[in-house]
Amino acid sequence: MSETSTKPYLLRAIYEWCTDNGYTPYLAARVDAHTRVPMQFVKNGEIVLNISFEATSGLKMDNEFVNFSARFGGVSRDISVPVENVIAIYARENGQGMAFEPSAPAESDISGVAPEPELSAESLATVTPILTSVPSPSSDVKQNSPETDPEKDPEPPKKGGRPTLTRIK
Repeated sequence: MSETSTKPYLLRAIYEWCTDNGYTPYLAARVDAHTRVPMQFVKNGEIVLNISFEATSGLKMDNEFVNFSARFGGVSRDISVPVENVIAIYARENGQGMAFEPSAPAESDISGVAPEPELSAESLATVTPILTSVPSPSSDVKQNSPETDPEKDPEPPKKGGRPTLTRIK
């Protein structure tokens, strides 16, 4: 019997941690033929998805796929991401989470069957997934840079209290 990967369990744990602490969980994934996402939002073969309760409907994170429905440009879409394609799951507000070593796309021969890899003692060390930290969103963008647009990246909403209207003249 083959051992079950720890990756889907870690994804569910980080998702639960984000929601328990009031953070917005984001999922970054590599897009291939098995990934069902709106292609207009894919950049460099990857997509970042908001998987919070407010942004999704029917979220199901099992051991093989992350499935849910979400609205993109006002249109509801069914999303399906293989767990093996997930690159990271993290909190939008502080960047804390977990990143995974992306799996290489399967190369298949003419018959369409993936070749059986030869594993040596040296290559077994590289098969184990390596976890890396996700950089904080604030470390990627310099403060007061001309590329920073406050309209495109607003502050996250504050918790508690009544909403207030700010009048700008």
